[in-house]
Amino acid sequence: MNRTPVVFIHGAWLHALSWESWAERFAGRGFHAFAPGWPGEAAAAGETRKSPEALAGIGLDVLTDHYEEIVRSFETAPVIVGHSVGGLIAQRLLGANLGRAAVAIAPAPINGLPLPASSAPWWAPGQTDEAEALVSLSSEQFHHAFANTTTAEESDRLFERHVVPTPRPLLADLADGVRSPHATADVGNADRGPLLLISGQEDRLVPDSVTRAVYKQYGDSTAVTDLKQFADRAHSLVIDSGWRSVADHVLGWLDDHGLRAHPS
Repeated sequence: MNRTPVVFIHGAWLHALSWESWAERFAGRGFHAFAPGWPGEAAAAGETRKSPEALAGIGLDVLTDHYEEIVRSFETAPVIVGHSVGGLIAQRLLGANLGRAAVAIAPAPINGLPLPASSAPWWAPGQTDEAEALVSLSSEQFHHAFANTTTAEESDRLFERHVVPTPRPLLADLADGVRSPHATADVGNADRGPLLLISGQEDRLVPDSVTRAVYKQYGDSTAVTDLKQFADRAHSLVIDSGWRSVADHVLGWLDDHGLRAHPS
């Protein structure tokens, strides 16, 4: 019997292993789980931090094309689950009628939605060295911006396991707001599959207000669009100690919409 594929797309500053627990849980429920990395990623975050040069130069269109090719490679259309930048890409692909459904967790904003002043500096870091192709976070910056609802000890563990530099061209694509031709998604497509948007209400990188604004953009579409807000959760909600509650909500939502591990 064929199993429904699920493609996980990670976001900026994280490695593909940020999905390792999710992939195991979804596989345990019968799904065919895949968490392919970005072009140029090494097998682990530590290796990528040591030799990150292959990530340099990657922009949003390159990433979208990379995952579009992966999604198209399955005989059965997959469910697409993305976090942060991955959530934006998931919406772009679903809006183009690729994938059976999509889940966008704390997604980077689309269609000109501005980031609040409090989070904008993370997406548009200062150009102190214009030759610097990659932008890194320190463990302290990660705790402040990403994992602000965790202890310092947990944040440090997450940093060591999952954090990598992110390409400056990608951040430029995301930070241009209304002027950006890249960070767009078709919010009016009535023929697409179901979409679930998820936010953490203590998220400093993609605040809950941004995800709610994205949700409102889909208001004129008759396609299914749902919003789930998690109280007391930060941008690290897919990797920190509370990840399972988010994953299980997604599994329940898929089941509610008939998107099961073994399609009939």
